Amino acid sequence: MASPPRRSGVEWRMSSLRTDFVSPPMTMRPRPLWFWNDTTVSREGIRDQLKMCVEAGYGGLGILPFGPGFSPSYLSDEYFELYGVALEYAGELGMTLSLYDEYGFPSGSVGARNSAARSAFAARHPELLLKRLDKAERMASGPGPLEIRLPAGPAGAPPPAVEAVVAVNTVTLETVPLAEAEIVADPAGVVVRWDAPPGIWQLMVFSCVTDGEEICDYLDPQAVRAFVEMTHEAYYARFAAHFGTTIDSTFHDEPTLYRAGGRTWTHRFAEHFRELHGFDPAPLFPALWYDVGPRTAAMRNYLLSTRTELYARGFAGQIQGWSAEHGIAATGHQDQEEIENPASVSGDLIACFKYQEIPGIDKIGGNRPAERFYKVVSSAAYAYDRPFVMSETYGAMGDIGWDEIYRVALDQYTAGINMLIPHAVWYDDSRVVFRPELSPRNPLYADSLRDFNDFLGRLNVLMQNAGRHVADVAILYPIDGLYAAHHFDGELGPYRGGVRVPESNYVEIAHLLSRRLGVDFRFLHPDVLDERGAVREGAIEVPGTIHPGRFPLLILPAMRAIRPSTVSLIDELLAGGGHLIAVGELPRASARFGDDEAPDRLRETIARHPNARWLAAPTAALGAAIAAALPEPDVTITPAEGIGLIHKVHGGKNVYLVANLNDAPATVSLSLRGRMELELRDPHTGRIAKAECRRDTPGRTSAAVPLEPSRGAALVER
Repeated sequence: MASPPRRSGVEWRMSSLRTDFVSPPMTMRPRPLWFWNDTTVSREGIRDQLKMCVEAGYGGLGILPFGPGFSPSYLSDEYFELYGVALEYAGELGMTLSLYDEYGFPSGSVGARNSAARSAFAARHPELLLKRLDKAERMASGPGPLEIRLPAGPAGAPPPAVEAVVAVNTVTLETVPLAEAEIVADPAGVVVRWDAPPGIWQLMVFSCVTDGEEICDYLDPQAVRAFVEMTHEAYYARFAAHFGTTIDSTFHDEPTLYRAGGRTWTHRFAEHFRELHGFDPAPLFPALWYDVGPRTAAMRNYLLSTRTELYARGFAGQIQGWSAEHGIAATGHQDQEEIENPASVSGDLIACFKYQEIPGIDKIGGNRPAERFYKVVSSAAYAYDRPFVMSETYGAMGDIGWDEIYRVALDQYTAGINMLIPHAVWYDDSRVVFRPELSPRNPLYADSLRDFNDFLGRLNVLMQNAGRHVADVAILYPIDGLYAAHHFDGELGPYRGGVRVPESNYVEIAHLLSRRLGVDFRFLHPDVLDERGAVREGAIEVPGTIHPGRFPLLILPAMRAIRPSTVSLIDELLAGGGHLIAVGELPRASARFGDDEAPDRLRETIARHPNARWLAAPTAALGAAIAAALPEPDVTITPAEGIGLIHKVHGGKNVYLVANLNDAPATVSLSLRGRMELELRDPHTGRIAKAECRRDTPGRTSAAVPLEPSRGAALVER
């Protein structure tokens, strides 16, 4: 993981970019995870391996204690003594360390996820453990008393907290919140009683209970502060002088909402909901399990987006706040980013990073196609005006060859990632659980590891600084439709995304654009459009200090619900001369209360407006529709299949990174909007040469870049 540069984007000059590109400084070099695994760590081993890593071209490390055989004990005095040895010697070598906040993963247990012992967090804070939302219900005829008993939770845990009590009239389907229901706690649990009027009623009680997972409550700031006190504060108490110098960041790993049966919840949810939305959520709760009528989509959106907001604030937001106070950056990634409907995993793979300085993703082996979601996470950085996008990469991919290693890196950097954390260097290379082992001790990689780290350093120099991402095309991030489709206890189970969303195609559209049609884009989150989006001169504009965006073309992916404010923005875009392409199922429900007719108006607009077009599915016809809408695009590339491209701007100068992700050589022809002189920079060798450019089209510059498989090059404006 390369360190965030200490210079601002204004101060960063192209001359520095040029010099540092040839010979990347330590601050631009990658920092792998360093597994202290299944063995006894020694002073001598620490010093030898740090020296080995710096000679291999790494700029630092992130120490990750891991495995049941690891010694010394996590967070013990002996452990911190050895950590101090690593800090002191890393400082002497000019390296930096990232503070990994857990023993193994996921973050939140303080040290027992790789052992049979109870987690340290559970032992100290049983009242602050992960919570879930339970539903108890019974049907009965009124008039007469109805009663539901909720059993007590685990020993030491608080009793069930009743979040909502509602009654559903089974004839009219009216949902009635029961503020007058009697709630009585006793040693055996909680009893809820209600005197039902005449009719057949479904009495439903929703309660927040402590789950069996011995992890902190991710949605509760108090619980996460307690986790931070046990981990981050323990390091700061011993190594305060190293914070902001040798320790320059912290890293959290694989928090998620799929635990607690996919029903992760927290106490006082209703109170937080009322603060955010100004009304009582009790009548909405049945929609978390059932289709309760035409407003189901809006109900689910209110509840699930609130849960994501509490998750983003509660976990990443608390860690970010602590990190900022202590002079370091904060990064980390979610578990299961490759789930197309994030409602039961990250909640929302853009909004979960709302309070995190450096959004991140995890690219590992197996059936985990994280590459299809790189653009979602980089779009989160653009949405919240953040300069860096992190990826933890290569874990559990096996002993892959160098071509694959380079291809994966170039795939990421042309998708907006600009901080790659290699996975990993292992302290005991005879006990490697997740291959490859990326250290000079491994004969598979020893001879070429320095070259690879030089390559990553050069990519970081080009892509890490506060450079604006440029694209003409935006895809509406369809979270409103995904929330509308989601419900608890879905047929796929929480771990695999809860429910099927057969119409969802935003990932397919993104892949078609970026890896087959050669069209870069940005996902636009409807929250960001509500907060900052505006239409000016036929384009959606999103202001920003780092990543302002201007998009004359919006692509609407398939989604079953949309908010009225988004429909209004689309109307403004089309009225101003901008373009809309809708692909797949059009929304039929409103994602907000107050305007149920908005989806109908949108369908009418798409049917009649000359600048709107509907396509049944994401096919090559989408490319023709984009070309018709954007006759003078920012960039065109030929061939486009399997070619990665990103355009950024540094200090008013254009930078284009292009990569051949195919298995055959290709000469990539680029047509760029604007007149400019370009340099060709080779990140594999550090060579810089004048690019041969043509101006055979008015107002455009053309260049051709020959690329071998798994090779990339940058065109930099002179």
